[in-house]
Amino acid sequence: MKFAERTEASPLSQESQAAIQMPMGLLGFEQSKEFNLLADPEEAPFAWLQCSQGTRVSFLIVDPFIFFPDYQPDVSAEDAAFLGLSTPQDAAVFNIVTLRPGGNPTINLKGPIVINRQTRTAKQVIPSNAAVYQVQHPLPTAS
Repeated sequence: MKFAERTEASPLSQESQAAIQMPMGLLGFEQSKEFNLLADPEEAPFAWLQCSQGTRVSFLIVDPFIFFPDYQPDVSAEDAAFLGLSTPQDAAVFNIVTLRPGGNPTINLKGPIVINRQTRTAKQVIPSNAAVYQVQHPLPTAS
């Protein structure tokens, strides 16, 4: 399932405060399974994915299509079935952004987080075309 086929850029309704369930956790944080999406209009288009368990680790995330309209992560049929996705419109896609002191921000295009909009079940996936993407792809900045 290619997510470039989406017809809208709106990532996920902010109206629902329901937790996002990640049964597999995030890569390297497999024990973290429940997250909240924290969005502040002043920080748009960025948001925080905050674990609601334990240490409350947080990840800066963004809708990748805002910066990379040609981004086409090819999510496997197995991952789409796991998430209960029938069409690309059923999903919201986010990618983790890394900020380093003195460095430019990067985005992990190799491991998008795909969220079922209805069930709020999510999984960090490795697209079948991951070889064409980078874990630390430079994020465009305003000049």
